[in-house]
Amino acid sequence: MSSRLEAAGLYKVFGRRPDNAVEQLRKGADREELRSDGTTAAVIDASFTVEPGEIFVVMGLSGSGKSTLLRMLNGLLEPTAGHVRFDDQDLTALSDRALREVRAHKISMVFQHFALFPHRSVLENAAYGLAVQGVPRREREARAAEALALCGLAGWEKSWPDELSGGMQQRVGLARALATDADLLLMDESFSALDPLIRRDMQDQLIELQKELKKTIVFITHDLNEAMRLGDRIAVMRDGRIVQIGTAEDILIRPANDYVASFTQDVDRSRILTAASVMDTEVRGDEADCDCETATPDTPFGELCAISARLTHPVSVLDKDGELVGVVPRARLVGFLGDEHGEPAPCDSPGDHGVEKVIARA
Repeated sequence: MSSRLEAAGLYKVFGRRPDNAVEQLRKGADREELRSDGTTAAVIDASFTVEPGEIFVVMGLSGSGKSTLLRMLNGLLEPTAGHVRFDDQDLTALSDRALREVRAHKISMVFQHFALFPHRSVLENAAYGLAVQGVPRREREARAAEALALCGLAGWEKSWPDELSGGMQQRVGLARALATDADLLLMDESFSALDPLIRRDMQDQLIELQKELKKTIVFITHDLNEAMRLGDRIAVMRDGRIVQIGTAEDILIRPANDYVASFTQDVDRSRILTAASVMDTEVRGDEADCDCETATPDTPFGELCAISARLTHPVSVLDKDGELVGVVPRARLVGFLGDEHGEPAPCDSPGDHGVEKVIARA
């Protein structure tokens, strides 16, 4: 199966002589070196693929280039260099008219600040993208109403945006994107303007919708916890460059550098890791005891800690056929919780750190 979306060697440079700046960057010039010439390198050599039905999260601090990158994916910004391919079509080679057609029918965007029309009803807002496509009124209202129902807003069709809470307004924005039945959703800090409880509710909503709709989604955020909760894979950006791409487990356990590792210090590993993440696969026969309580590779970390507390030996991890695939010593559990870089901490005996403390933290 080919990738749905591909970014290849994307650069975006603002200022004088951008092409010259790209050449300097390719030869090893630093982003800061270009600033003295009045040039800003917003995105530098960004390459990645997004698979069908995947939520691909781009995470970085303010100024890292993540929103600029997103706008190149749908042609709102033209790359200084590089290519964007969607369904094997090179978007960077399209005419303005052809690109508008792609944005109208194949790519939808959900913004941070809702971007609702105050003089249009909830239903009219949700149907707006379909109106741009020229869909007849009766059909677009039916499709918009269906999208609103998917987003938990059935019964609110005749309301006005200012009658809705912030979370409900963002649901309208999401419904508008879904109503067009676009193949690709681009979500730019879509939940960051919401308070924490509503934000988590919207994350839950997106996760549930994705189970049913299986859209291809690129989601931008500055929040690592949000990235790890939503992303099938995560790209971490710093100073215009992608410094690591991987699953949440990859980034927690194998950070590419100290910058990535610093992001993971405060992450609750017990919500991310599983037995497969932490088990020792180099198993010797005398280390395995499969006659009592065991785990599977997808056993959550917290549950794994609880199992370990009831045993006097490492937890055996069995696959679906009952074959031993690894063991998890108690010290390894403590190590993954206690070491900020995700490496197992040394421990002379299973009880040295106190598994009760591990369970409390998990």
